[in-house]
Amino acid sequence: MATIIWESQLTCPVCGATTVETMPANACQFFHTCAACETQLRPQPGDCCVFCSFGSVPCPPVQLMQHSDQP
Repeated sequence: MATIIWESQLTCPVCGATTVETMPANACQFFHTCAACETQLRPQPGDCCVFCSFGSVPCPPVQLMQHSDQP
């Protein structure tokens, strides 16, 4: 059984500020507003959510897919 990491450190690509956020269990978070510079973050092309683009770990659905790909 896969161990899911629920917290991710988001780093703003504009100002470099970081925050630790708890990720939703069953959905991708498409928007996040930086608390420091108020930039609204959106996923980069090809990513499903802001955690996959700017986080220290990918979102739980992607983590599950990565674990299911392993033999």
